[in-house]
Amino acid sequence: MDNTVADQAASRIDEEAPHDLHGNSPAAWTAVVIVLVAFTVGAIAMVLGPNWVLFWISVAIAVLGALTGKVLQLLGFGVPTDGDH
Repeated sequence: MDNTVADQAASRIDEEAPHDLHGNSPAAWTAVVIVLVAFTVGAIAMVLGPNWVLFWISVAIAVLGALTGKVLQLLGFGVPTDGDH
């Protein structure tokens, strides 16, 4: 057994290296911010009653956030922002 556990782990990390920039793009960050706002509004809606109208508005905002991220990706903003790669 030439390979140690550390060597095997290092080889697995090397195999996963192309995915290290996953989600590091303007499209992804925009989608994340919008969805976080939606979840915050939804949480506030649940604390206030529950206020179901505000809750369903937050669900719609979350869906719009996901769609916004996808549209921005298709428009070319899905490119990673890290300049080293």
